[in-house]
Parts: sequence; C-alpha cells; structure tokens
Amino acid sequence: MNKKLVYMLPLILLAVMMWFLVRGLSLNPRDVPSPLVGKPAPEFTLPLLNQPGKTFSTKDKLGQVWLFNVWASWCSGCRTEHENLV
Repeated sequence: MNKKLVYMLPLILLAVMMWFLVRGLSLNPRDVPSPLVGKPAPEFTLPLLNQPGKTFSTKDKLGQVWLFNVWASWCSGCRTEHENLV
C-alpha cells in the first residue's frame, strides 16, 4: 500500500496542478467584478491647476460624458496612458 501511494501521490498532484492550469487559462482576465460599474461618480470639487480661483466640479458635468483619470508619476503604465489622453 505504501509503494502505491509513493507512485500515485505525484500523479494526483500533477492532475490537480493541471486542473488549476486549465481552469486559470479558461478565465477571462477582463471579467473583473466591480461595485462601481454602472454607478454615478461621487460628487467632488477640485481646484484647477492652470487657472487659479476656478474649480472643477462633478455638478458642472451632469448629463455629460467625461473622463476623470487618476494616475501616479511612478506608475509606468499610467505614464504610457497619459500620452494618449493629453
């Protein structure tokens, strides 16, 4: 019995790893559930950097389609994306 287990254990582990591999490859990486999809943006007001005294508010954009992209200077993907947005 002990000899059978020695031979079967690697096969079982290999089968389990193959199952996880096949399962992982069948998933769509773009299907990421988000509680924010389809919800309105939260209300906020921000000062404009290039126009002192003026502000950007979500209330001013009601009924319009707009993009608010948050990124960081240390994020290489964000820097690449920034070139397309400006």
